Amino acid sequence: MQEVLKQLAVCIERGKTNRDSKYPADLAGTDGAAELTQSALNQNISPWDILNLALLPAMQSVGEKFRDSKIFIPEVLIASRAMNASMEILKPYFISGELKLKGKIILGTVTGDLHDIGKNLLKMVLEGGGWEVIDLGVDVKVEKFVEAVKNNPARFVGLSALLTTTMLNMKEIVAGLKKEFPGLLIVIGGAPVNQSFADEINADAYFPDPAGMLHYVDSKYLNGEL
Repeated sequence: MQEVLKQLAVCIERGKTNRDSKYPADLAGTDGAAELTQSALNQNISPWDILNLALLPAMQSVGEKFRDSKIFIPEVLIASRAMNASMEILKPYFISGELKLKGKIILGTVTGDLHDIGKNLLKMVLEGGGWEVIDLGVDVKVEKFVEAVKNNPARFVGLSALLTTTMLNMKEIVAGLKKEFPGLLIVIGGAPVNQSFADEINADAYFPDPAGMLHYVDSKYLNGEL
């Protein structure tokens, strides 16, 4: 049991999607994340163990390496693609209710901003951490965030901005969301923002990297604060 999960974790972390994947070169011709996930199921390893003992630790390692600049955006994207291949195999177990995600997180790039690389990286890391992400895309107005929370009850909302001009729109969005949902936790991120700005606009937290937000939401989940 442990061997197949260990191999699966390596494939996720290094971005080996399936047997046909040519990357990484030293794993060419070997089973990838998709085959190893199915193999684990065939060995009667529970979907829960596959998720918690292989997939999540691997993506946590990817997030930490990205935070520490040991890997870069292409490596994160490749690892996320491998993670998605495994999650496709496990999807029927989520649908049946046998496998449950930790909760929902709503993400969006704020009004006037069309940049989404940072948001997309965060989405991948959060999904790799066992969270369901509702991605509202770019140029998202306060009304769309409010509607999303109403339609997808969530405890967390993440706001992203890349420009000093558009980051100012976070203030209106935070105010609007806090008015409608007083207990909602709002996290901001993006190149021009910092903790001082987060404090100024009444956001609950700021993180410069995806791993920081994952640790924050996981700690809330583990402490039973949701």
